[in-house]
Amino acid sequence: MKSPFVKRRGATPLENGASEALDEVVITVVTGDKQGAGTDSKVFVILHDTEGNSSPTLRLNNRMITNKRGQSCTFKRKAGIPGLKALSMIEFWIEKFGVGAAWFVDRFTVRILKTDEEFVFPVLRWIKPSHAHMMLTVYDLSLPQNTPEKLLPQRMTNLGTKKKLYRYTQHVPGGPVQIENLPSDEKFSEDYYWTFATEKINLLAKTKLIEWTTSKWRTLDDLRKVYNESLGEPKCMSVWQEDWWFGLQRVQGVNPNVIAACKKIPEKFAVTEETVSGLLDDMTLAEALEKNKMFICNLEITEGLPHKEKAELPSPFALFYLNKEDKLMPVAIQLKQEGGQDNPVYTPRDATNTWLVAKMFYNCAEAQHHQALTHLGYTHLLMEGVVICTHRNLSPSHPLFKLMAPHFLFLLAINTRGLEKLVSPGGWVDNCMTQGLDGIFEHMKRGFDRWSFEREGQVEKELEARGVLDKDILPYYPYRDDAVPLYHAIKKYVSTVVRHHYDTPDKLTGDYELKWWREELVKPRDQSGVGLKDIPGNAEEGFTTVDQVVDTITSIISTCSLGHAAANFQQYEQYGFVPNYPGILFGKIPTEKKNYTEEDIMALLPNKRMTLDIMVITKLLSSRGTKSLGDFEMQYLYDPVGVNAAKEFQKDLKRLSLEMKKRNIDRQWEFEWLDPEIVPNSISV
Repeated sequence: MKSPFVKRRGATPLENGASEALDEVVITVVTGDKQGAGTDSKVFVILHDTEGNSSPTLRLNNRMITNKRGQSCTFKRKAGIPGLKALSMIEFWIEKFGVGAAWFVDRFTVRILKTDEEFVFPVLRWIKPSHAHMMLTVYDLSLPQNTPEKLLPQRMTNLGTKKKLYRYTQHVPGGPVQIENLPSDEKFSEDYYWTFATEKINLLAKTKLIEWTTSKWRTLDDLRKVYNESLGEPKCMSVWQEDWWFGLQRVQGVNPNVIAACKKIPEKFAVTEETVSGLLDDMTLAEALEKNKMFICNLEITEGLPHKEKAELPSPFALFYLNKEDKLMPVAIQLKQEGGQDNPVYTPRDATNTWLVAKMFYNCAEAQHHQALTHLGYTHLLMEGVVICTHRNLSPSHPLFKLMAPHFLFLLAINTRGLEKLVSPGGWVDNCMTQGLDGIFEHMKRGFDRWSFEREGQVEKELEARGVLDKDILPYYPYRDDAVPLYHAIKKYVSTVVRHHYDTPDKLTGDYELKWWREELVKPRDQSGVGLKDIPGNAEEGFTTVDQVVDTITSIISTCSLGHAAANFQQYEQYGFVPNYPGILFGKIPTEKKNYTEEDIMALLPNKRMTLDIMVITKLLSSRGTKSLGDFEMQYLYDPVGVNAAKEFQKDLKRLSLEMKKRNIDRQWEFEWLDPEIVPNSISV
């Protein structure tokens, strides 16, 4: 096929060694990190310069482009363009030859030897043998309205193809949208898949000497011994019964998004002055409330959720007091929403094991909230809809697609391949969580109906909504103190890139792909949309300011990185020793202040087989997947502004990492989970 861009010269192959003294170029081709990414097909290239001239068709030796992932191949060719100074576009195609046909290309780079200028053409797409030519500008980076006219059909065709591949479905009526069928582009790389699978095999091997039976543990000491013999002791094992530890779990555990300032005791929470007398240093309850010393966790969202037949699900309140040492201490727990004689308020003055069991049942309820919303719902599944929407509406050439893409790596794959084993009939959630499968789906539905961009979507606004953003109110809050500066670093990076591409108002108003994207983000889930509430902008104009775009992209990237990291990577530390943060407790919710024996407590806990399953799965989930934040597996932005913004982002992250390490020296308990060295780019585990 003749190139539509060729000027003056026919598209005939020009081999090395031609007699005409034309400018030489070095073409480097990088094959992407995908299974079967290489090709045996014949590869052809035409170069276009900024003066409107085009090279002859240059054939690249297909024998050198093997099916090895990540391989670079270099070719020296005569460009056939006298006085070549700068390139504007590359045009390439492949013709089937041999066994390997389709080819996943990471990028082309072309260096003009005479000037030593290098031009990068990111591809990051599968290229199939056909008569159609792929044409890309330098950096392949443009808003839709600025796309060269002759490239627009290619851009629109690509989006049309994506809409067919990335289709929404709802597995649960009213629940989050998910991918109908996993596109091949979204599958795990070979290395990642085998690393993940091998890790699971290794963890199972470490527990093979332990008796995998359905019998119960006899004593807590018997349970403790298992960890030394297998996966290692979670650090909490020596302190899990302490009240100060129960307070720390609210501010630096896996679910640090529940604790809120308490100005008034809820009517349903039967706490009086007498209830907490002597537990508030020398203050009365009224004084402690007035002086902002009281904090509350209210898990009313779990009320009435479906649950497993032999395991009841609380919907508790927990009240905390910030003492003179600035430690958050629990002073009252009510396990059901409606007070009454069969729903007592437990306090630290009760018998030791009575109070301990109340704390265990509270943590059990919070564990349901953590998995349904903080972890799976508000990161994995919420972002799955965003990923689908982005592929359907933003071209791979769009600057915002390239900005977000590194943070979407393997998300659809882990949700499809991972969650189908964890959140499925007979899977881990169904067996090892009190809410079971029906409960977690209903829990997610309730949570998605409440989620708002103006609250849950932004770290500082979410903290502010709970009244705990101010350090004077709650001085010790490691999650907040690490999350806020990390969020700011992400926002600074996003802002630099976004403001460069929307440096005039007309670029924002003219970006119809961005408008399509926002429209589908807010469209109801039952109408093939993501159903996000309170996304800034309006239906007629889309986003109306650049600030709105910055805030939205920042929210998405932070959710995929810091949001998931905070909820995920200490799961073994919290869930691994089951009494500390039980995903399931067997028996009825306590209705009286019974004096529990150790035997009674052991009867509440899962059996040996279930305990080991919890240990293995939470250990696996606590392993890191992708590289550290800012160290991108795949580079999408090659333009100077994007490259410099990424370098500055990496500097900011390194500085934050050092600051967080210093803060950990003086903390009551180490909190490393938002250190940028630990936070990955994406949700991949």
